Amino acid sequence: MKKRSEGGLVFSTETGRMCPGCRNPVAECTCGDSPGPAGDGIVRVSRETKGRKGKGVTLVTGIPLDEKALKAYAKTLKAKCGTGGTVKDGVVEIQGDQRDLLVPLLEQKGWKVKRAGG
Repeated sequence: MKKRSEGGLVFSTETGRMCPGCRNPVAECTCGDSPGPAGDGIVRVSRETKGRKGKGVTLVTGIPLDEKALKAYAKTLKAKCGTGGTVKDGVVEIQGDQRDLLVPLLEQKGWKVKRAGG
């Protein structure tokens, strides 16, 4: 069985450099563009301790922002809570049980917010 070559046009005299992924000119590349997160329009706030040696974190899922805006918004949420946290795969993780503080902050943005889990 032969393996298909992934090579292709790298440079064109008409358009210049070509993206090997989408095979469009580099200026019109669509590989890095990811559509906004698809969801049901509800922001869910939950608490989880799995895989964290018993330490709890608050998870915020379903925020309708792109990755760059989500990281910036997560930074403001962490500052309001006075704790650390991160953004992983479109989910904001904030250290500690911050659900009571986060729900009103998220509702102020006009999003429908639900407390998920126990």
